[in-house]
Amino acid sequence: MTTPASLGYHMPAEWEPHQATWISWPHKRNSWPGKFDRIEPVYARMVAALATSETVHINACDDDLAARARAYLDEAGATGDIRLHDFFTNDAWCRDHGAIFVVRNSTAGAHRDAPRLAAIDWEYNAWGGKYPPSDLDNQIPARMAEHLGVPRFKPEMILEGGSIDVNGTGLLLTSEQCLLNQNRNPELSREDIEARLRDFLGVEKILWLGEGIVGDDTDGHIDDISRFVDTDTILTAVEDDPQDENYLILQENLRRLHLMTGLDGRPLRILTLPMPPPVVYEDQRLPASYANFYIANRIVLVPFYNHPNDQRAAAIIQGCFPERRVVGIDCTDIIWGLGAWHCLTQQVPSLSH
Repeated sequence: MTTPASLGYHMPAEWEPHQATWISWPHKRNSWPGKFDRIEPVYARMVAALATSETVHINACDDDLAARARAYLDEAGATGDIRLHDFFTNDAWCRDHGAIFVVRNSTAGAHRDAPRLAAIDWEYNAWGGKYPPSDLDNQIPARMAEHLGVPRFKPEMILEGGSIDVNGTGLLLTSEQCLLNQNRNPELSREDIEARLRDFLGVEKILWLGEGIVGDDTDGHIDDISRFVDTDTILTAVEDDPQDENYLILQENLRRLHLMTGLDGRPLRILTLPMPPPVVYEDQRLPASYANFYIANRIVLVPFYNHPNDQRAAAIIQGCFPERRVVGIDCTDIIWGLGAWHCLTQQVPSLSH
């Protein structure tokens, strides 16, 4: 079977150059019950920040939602190359329902005439069928690929973009709680899942963490826990308070990380990132984490939670990306939807390095 990997495709790291960021404008009020009116202004601030760095594509459903989005973007002072599309969605979490893009070297292998950019269209079931319907979201990768004029590969496996992170040179980081969950691909073994990841994302080694943070309805997405910040370094969230319910979970993940090695057999460099204090709304603990940052071309968008740890986290992330500007935007309302900036964004790699 011809696979993206056999054609020379691989998924680049997030810090590699983008041609654009792709997002979906929020419209599902039940994703932020009682707070939706606060969401669009903050969302517009996110777009305004991203548009200083690169093109922003927005799935905006119809003319009415597009007009609403433009009004909020104007109010936020957003300028730059912002493109609205009449692509219908069920919800706003483009990291998970958007296409994952792979690239290939123009001279790689026998298939040197294949397009250099391609889209991987994983199946999407709204995190194990928790929030139906998801039919419109599941069509978004095809719409993105069609708009960009790139080939689309279908692995026939459920996967969300927030459940994986790559270093761009062969390593992929994920969690057992999510990828091995019976509500995703019960017919596939760990070995089957690893094979699909290798075949469709061009990775060579899968690194497995355990569980995700408390309050994460996605069943342990990696983008709330641990992130590659360069090819050999992982930044991982740790909880300072031994009484906090995330403490042991994150310590176990830290233990595993210290045992992991790269393709050359050398240990990976592990840096730690503080957690915000518990963010609770209507007696529900929310999955607040500074690890849910998004790396754009010129900025790193970091979720803030109105706490002194915001600045600690920003300084650590700034140290990882000295050539970029860290932009912190308050997420105390956005996180009520159980996600932050990384969950809302999906990068489209650039072919002009």
